[in-house]
Parts: sequence; structure tokens; C-alpha cells
Amino acid sequence: MAEIFAVSISENKGEQKTNKDSVTLKEDYGIIGDAHAGDWHRQVSLLAQESIDKMIEKGLDVSAGDFAENLTTKGIDLLSLEIGSRIRINNEVVLEITQLGKECHDRCAIYHQAGDCVMPREGIFAKVIQGGKVQPKNKIEVIKE
Repeated sequence: MAEIFAVSISENKGEQKTNKDSVTLKEDYGIIGDAHAGDWHRQVSLLAQESIDKMIEKGLDVSAGDFAENLTTKGIDLLSLEIGSRIRINNEVVLEITQLGKECHDRCAIYHQAGDCVMPREGIFAKVIQGGKVQPKNKIEVIKE
């Protein structure tokens, strides 16, 4: 069963995020209190815990939020989702996938802090279609592929 592993925010772009007990997502905006929220296509970033585990296996000392992802997932193949796909979290929040991966900055702060950055290769981005509260252990389901 796919679920949320961790939820994280930061006040500034380009830095590791801090894990929270829960976050509130606002329709057409993103996560309240996060630097990436706003009127654009990358309101929320997602990265699989399985991707972070690969970095840990390479010897990096990293955990959820260290790659500046908002939602760390477990048990869902994020890269199999296509642009336009929608996922529902906790039977309430709906996200629409808007971008797969990203072009990395020239050795961003995350790269220097963590030693590598998996986000450009394995992270995805979404906009908030329907808002609500999200916290670890919330179930994730694909509702439109």
C-alpha cells in the first residue's frame, strides 16, 4: 500500500527541508509555509523514500526532506506516473503531476550538503487540485493515469 512517509517544508528555496508532523495544502497554491508554494506548476515536490534509500546505500547520511522534497512517499513508483496523472492522499487531497525530474542548478546547496542530489533524476512535481491536511502514514492512490 502506497503511503506518505514524511512531510517537510522550508522557508527558503534551495535548502534542505524540515520534517513536520503534518502540513496543510491549499488549492492552486501548495503547502502553507513552504518557500515553493505559489501560482506555478511546481507547488509540491515528491520523492520516494526508496530513492533516498539508494543514496544511503551509497554511503550518504541523508533522510526525508534532505533533497528539498515536500512529500516523501513509500510504496508508489512515482516515475511511472505521467504528466497529468492525479493522486489522492488521505481520501481528501488531490495532486496533479506537472513535471518529472528537473534540470539541476550548478551544484545546488542540496548537492553540497548531501553529497549528491537525487531530486533531478527521481523527484516529481505537482500542483494542488484539492487541498487539505497531509501527514505521515496517509494512504496514496492513483486516481487518474
